[in-house]
Amino acid sequence: MKKAPTAAVATALSVAALAGGIGFTAGSSQAQADRKPKPAVQNEFDPLGPAMHETKNAGRTVHYSDTGEKNATPVLFMGGTGTTARASGMTEFLRTTRQKLNLRLISVERNGFGDTEYDAKLGFDDYTSDVRAVLDKLHLRKAAVVAISGGGPYAAHFAADAPGRISSLHLAAALPPYGAKADYCGKSDAELTKYFGEQIRDPREWWGFPEDSPMHDIPGFTDRAEEDGGRSYYLRGQKGDPAAQVHEQKLYCERPGPDLSKLEAPAYVYTGAKDTTVPPATQARWKKALPSEPTVRTYDDSGHDVQYRHWDQILLDMAGYADRTAVCTGRKTRVLPHEKAERAVRKGATLGSCAWR
Repeated sequence: MKKAPTAAVATALSVAALAGGIGFTAGSSQAQADRKPKPAVQNEFDPLGPAMHETKNAGRTVHYSDTGEKNATPVLFMGGTGTTARASGMTEFLRTTRQKLNLRLISVERNGFGDTEYDAKLGFDDYTSDVRAVLDKLHLRKAAVVAISGGGPYAAHFAADAPGRISSLHLAAALPPYGAKADYCGKSDAELTKYFGEQIRDPREWWGFPEDSPMHDIPGFTDRAEEDGGRSYYLRGQKGDPAAQVHEQKLYCERPGPDLSKLEAPAYVYTGAKDTTVPPATQARWKKALPSEPTVRTYDDSGHDVQYRHWDQILLDMAGYADRTAVCTGRKTRVLPHEKAERAVRKGATLGSCAWR
């Protein structure tokens, strides 16, 4: 067999290699194209937080938020002092769980905060009337009520005035309008204006959490909280006017607290053992005020952030799963009967979603 010239052999090999390379590249490109997701564009908008709505009651405009499906279990969300009706959005770090549990959050804004005009003549009874008006507008006969911190007195007054409209009452680090008054209650309006004016001047300070708070582990949580502070005190051009805040603080001083004897709905109290804002001893006053023994959940790992750190358990309770506890075992969140959950914790599981780890 006649040998091919060396140059010819080299040329042939180069061509073959080039052809093979081209073939490999083409195949690779096709494989990459096959791995691309099928192009699709959604049919509906994703939410950008709680949407605001309004209605009329007693000649004033009532602003409220409404988040969730219309056929879901309604929950009245009463946020802490100085918050707007969009503060319910600060719990949406567990939105997927809320949706799976089929819960709908409704929050009625209070006097002077956010969108709501300030009227020095309004009090607890007026807020209760506003809540009734919103429930009526939404054609809701009953709702669960969850109150956080300074939302506690408003929840108590609503429970006293409309006990039949509450399916369950959830008090998370909630201030009770019972027992000894806070020390500031003896201060003059001028002193309160000066003090709270400085407090709310910078929403970052108002909404600050301790460095060791698990709130810092939630992406965007502190930013969202600070935004609500800005909305509370600056949205309508208030420029940080503390009048509404002072008014609300003075309402907290009113005694005696409302009579809850007609409330038949089950009640739950969530306490952070490290809470110095509404200490456990203060929250214990709820037990004396409520007509029946509440379910008390005390958490050693929490302070005045228990309402967020254990929001997963609160969601379960509001959805009717009060006999279950959320725990993280390994890398999986499980919802177990209480006794099994306690055994799991003794073996190293942690309370709540694995997201907290």
